[in-house]
Amino acid sequence: MDTTLRDGEQTSGVSFSASEKLTLAQLLLDELKVDRIEVASARVSDGELEAVKQITSWAKSQKCLQRIEVLTFVDGGVSIDWMKKAGAKVQNLLTKGSLNHLTHQLKKTPQQHFDGIKAVIAQGIKNGIETNVYLEDWSNGMRNSKEYVFEYLDFLATQPIKRILLPDTLGIITYTETYNFISEIVERYPKMHFDFHGHNDYDLGVANIMEAVKAGCHGLHLTVNGMGERAGNAPMASAVAVINDFLPEVKIGVNEKALFKVSKLVSVFTGVGIPSNKPIVGDSVFTQTAGIHADGDSKNNLYFSDLMPERFDRKRKYALGKMSGKANIQKNLQELGLTLNDEDLKKVTARIIELGDKKERVTKDDLPYIISDVLDTDYQQKVFVKGYVLTHSKGLKPSTTLSLEINGKLYEENASGDGQYDAFINALHKIYESQKMKLPNLVDYAVRIPPGSNSDALCETIITWELNGKELTSRGLDSDQTVSAIKATEKMLNII
Repeated sequence: MDTTLRDGEQTSGVSFSASEKLTLAQLLLDELKVDRIEVASARVSDGELEAVKQITSWAKSQKCLQRIEVLTFVDGGVSIDWMKKAGAKVQNLLTKGSLNHLTHQLKKTPQQHFDGIKAVIAQGIKNGIETNVYLEDWSNGMRNSKEYVFEYLDFLATQPIKRILLPDTLGIITYTETYNFISEIVERYPKMHFDFHGHNDYDLGVANIMEAVKAGCHGLHLTVNGMGERAGNAPMASAVAVINDFLPEVKIGVNEKALFKVSKLVSVFTGVGIPSNKPIVGDSVFTQTAGIHADGDSKNNLYFSDLMPERFDRKRKYALGKMSGKANIQKNLQELGLTLNDEDLKKVTARIIELGDKKERVTKDDLPYIISDVLDTDYQQKVFVKGYVLTHSKGLKPSTTLSLEINGKLYEENASGDGQYDAFINALHKIYESQKMKLPNLVDYAVRIPPGSNSDALCETIITWELNGKELTSRGLDSDQTVSAIKATEKMLNII
């Protein structure tokens, strides 16, 4: 059962609109193919009522209304009336699964609590509503008041309910306890259906899910991206992969290929980002960074595992940066349909490592720009831009102090201009004029960044110059636009 739309909505700052809930409900059932979805808590708001009405109306038209569930309360029938207005047919009744909660929150005896539950179940039957029962704080109950838990389960065994839902409400039990507690319950009540609802406060959610299944529980509650209160709930994608790979005797119908798409949509709707290293759905989890790994993948897939990206409608990537080796670069070149000889590949590798030291991320789309920059060096360098200071202040003209080496001799000048690069060119003119040397005229200036890039993208500046009636073009590449123009200018100085 997916409870992203109910328990996942308890993530701090998250609230789905009615249309978002309907869209996700349809995706969860039709594309992800989970068995059931818990979509709301009764009595919360008018907006919640409208959302559930839209979902149940759609579900009724698709003949899957029994797969829509709503959290309800022991409240003398108020939740039942809300369910009737919403058109829902399955209630997940919230009750107390530990003596501590019962005594200090409700201040009731077990029998008083059981009588109220019995009345709500009967009201549900009268109104055509099926009942599942949550034992809130069940994990603490098993630790500290097991006698009460079994007394309660003995009572529920006499009631016309479909499922008993066992939550680790505070995410506090270990996987050993999960296995032992659920094994004991399943053995004692072999004819009853039990779901496990795990939270992730100690990052044990997936481990507890795995042990719950091994112990014989019949259902699992999961959320997309592990959404939920505090540290969230056990995440859907990881749980599905673990069950499919490590518990092959258990058959589930969830569509792995839809996990990534649904994950991204939930992230967009909630505004809660997905950590790049989150298993299965994170942006980086199918990206090899170290060159040795790319090399191993080319030699009998040495760094592959059963978690192949194609299972989840994703692709393996090979990162480019200071950790890159030639194998990483060759993998990316293959995807672009490019080939380089060994000498050029060494030059490109060295340039990527240099850029990786300065810029966190070099992408596959940067490669053509890097290749163009590296291979456009058919000259002997005699002119070096040794240093510069670029200033830009509101209300003041930009200025540049430039240090330039020509044939081993150092020159320094300062100039202002209409922009930082214009100030740089003006300082350069001063140096060349002092040496009675002529600079070409700048006739065209173009800036490109790879498609889909961010503000930290590599920037290629292409400048066309005119000297004595002839044109020449030079390129510069850097993550800073002005610096890339300065590099293009330095190349021009050496070419002339």
